[in-house]
Amino acid sequence: MSFRAIDVLEGWPYWKESSEGAAIMSTPIKRLLAEGFGTAILVFVGCGSVAIGSYGAAAPLGALPIALAFGLTVTALVYALGSISGCHINPAVTLALWAAKRFQSREVAGYVAAQLAGGVIGAGLLLVILNGKLASHFDVAASGLGQNGWGAGYLGQYGVFAAFVTEFVATAIFLAIILGATSKNSIVHAAGLAIGAALTVIIVAFINVTGVSLNPARSLGPALFVGSHALSQVWLFFVAPLLAALLVGFSFRTSQ
Repeated sequence: MSFRAIDVLEGWPYWKESSEGAAIMSTPIKRLLAEGFGTAILVFVGCGSVAIGSYGAAAPLGALPIALAFGLTVTALVYALGSISGCHINPAVTLALWAAKRFQSREVAGYVAAQLAGGVIGAGLLLVILNGKLASHFDVAASGLGQNGWGAGYLGQYGVFAAFVTEFVATAIFLAIILGATSKNSIVHAAGLAIGAALTVIIVAFINVTGVSLNPARSLGPALFVGSHALSQVWLFFVAPLLAALLVGFSFRTSQ
C-alpha cells in the first residue's frame, strides 16, 4: 500500500505498512518519536555542515553547502517519516497546520515538545563529535554550533529589526509552500522536493542575516549549548516563525 502524499505534512491520518501488508494507523508514541528523531537529524546534519564542515567560515560560497545540507535532509525526512508522523519537524509547521485546521489540537503540545527535545538532542550529539577533536580543545562558546543570531560579530551584522523581518517573511514563504504543496489540489507526490528546494533557496538568499532558522527547534538546540549571547537571542527565532505560522495557517483556513 502507498500512503497519499497529502498526508506527508497535513499530519492526519498517519498511515504505515504493517508486516502483513495491512494499513494501520501509527500510534501516538511512534509519531512523537518520529518527530523527535527527524528534528534531531535535521539539526545534527544541518548544523554539522556549519560546525564540522566549517562552511560557515567560507561565506558566501559556503552558503550553498549549508543550504543543501538542510534542504536535502528535509526532503529525505519527508519521504522517510511522512507516513509515520507527517514529518513536521518544526513547531512552526505544526502550528500552521493547526491554524489551517489540518492538524488536531490535542496533538500540538506533544509534537512541539518532541521537536524541541529532538533539536536539543541533535545539537548535543554534534557537540559530542566536536569534543572529540584531538588537535585542540573545542570551545563551543567561541567556535559556535551553527546557532542562529544577529548583530555585531554575526555574519552580515544585521540589526534586530532586519533579523525579525527576515525570519517572519522567510518563514511565511516557506510555510505557504508547505501548505500549498500538500493541499488536495496540488501535485502532492512532489511535495517533498518542493519543500526541500524552497528551504535551500531561502537559506542561500538570507543566511547572512540570521543564519536562517524558520524553526524554533533548530535554533533552541544549538543555543542551549553555546549559551550566553546565543541563548539571549533565541526568543526571536520563536516569536517570528510562530507569528508567521499563525498568519499563513489562518490564511489557508479561509481559502479552502
